[in-house]
Amino acid sequence: MNELGFSALNIMPLAFSLVTLIVGLVLWFFVNRSSSRANDQIALLEELVDLQKRQNALLRRLCEANEPESEQKPAAAAKEDNEDDFVRLVAER
Repeated sequence: MNELGFSALNIMPLAFSLVTLIVGLVLWFFVNRSSSRANDQIALLEELVDLQKRQNALLRRLCEANEPESEQKPAAAAKEDNEDDFVRLVAER
């Protein structure tokens, strides 16, 4: 008798679909926002890596330019240095 009237049972699937759509849009917004922020951070990190590579290359060139002429150490002094390095590696109790 009441086929054309709106009842709670007829509106329930429509309301459920609307709520699901709103929740989906909110989730999509936050996922898209976090994804774009992650992409921005990746771009900034890549730029930092490039800058560090340039700084390292410049530092190497400066060190090579300021490097004094190498002097030959006696073999005994070189051996002493190696022994000191080994002692520093051993843990003291």
